[in-house]
Amino acid sequence: MSISQVERDGGTIAYEVHGEGPLVVLAHGMGENRRSFRHLIPLLVAAGYRVASVDVRGHGDSSAHWPSYAPAEVGSDLLAVVRTLGGPATLVGSSSSAAAVVFAAGDAPELVNGIVQIGAFVAQPRPNPAMRLAQAAVLRSPRLFGMFHRTLFPGGRPADDAAYRKELVASLRGRMAAVRGVVAPVAPHWTARAADVRQPVLVLMGAKDPDFADPGGEARAARRLFVTAEARMIADSGHYPHADQPAATAAQLVEFLAVTTRA
Repeated sequence: MSISQVERDGGTIAYEVHGEGPLVVLAHGMGENRRSFRHLIPLLVAAGYRVASVDVRGHGDSSAHWPSYAPAEVGSDLLAVVRTLGGPATLVGSSSSAAAVVFAAGDAPELVNGIVQIGAFVAQPRPNPAMRLAQAAVLRSPRLFGMFHRTLFPGGRPADDAAYRKELVASLRGRMAAVRGVVAPVAPHWTARAADVRQPVLVLMGAKDPDFADPGGEARAARRLFVTAEARMIADSGHYPHADQPAATAAQLVEFLAVTTRA
């Protein structure tokens, strides 16, 4: 599949498109790239959707250096992809990109049928001093990020995870500023814009997501912020349910997409 690009002020955003049908745009989280969705995409295509998987700014094949990596800017990039491909679309954001899809839906409701948040952070994490030091090291080293990434699959990893992670670490060389940028505290936080989203919202959370003390509680907290939303858990899954439980994740998405693409 060939890689396409859309020009933005400050660089280019890379994406690839699979399938035919109503448009679904996938946006990965911190440090990952569009191949994060490699196991989910074929399932959505088989269900009759046109799927665009995006490298968010600073990641993958998108330009490495940007003046800002804030979620509002990432959301604007996703809208640019939708405009290029011909919207409207349902936007799916994983981890840090779960914030970006909120901004996109609030800023351009005519282009967004609905949004899906996977592993959304409702509150800004407050690590203790030791954890802050560890995080600082991880966010500056591709190798350490790869080791951290491995811990986010407590229920089991995809069969190709080792090869994917090796490619991931290589792709992050010279790009760790972007990794830090997409998770840097910035105002407004996505939670301040949630009430602006009038489209349907699905919050998905891995039941074993190690990023949260109470994954179910975090998912319910996110759901309560929106006008129309539901929260669903993916059993035996960590922070990336689209990777470790793609069939279960696809089933939830297809059910939700049947509503958003009909609206």
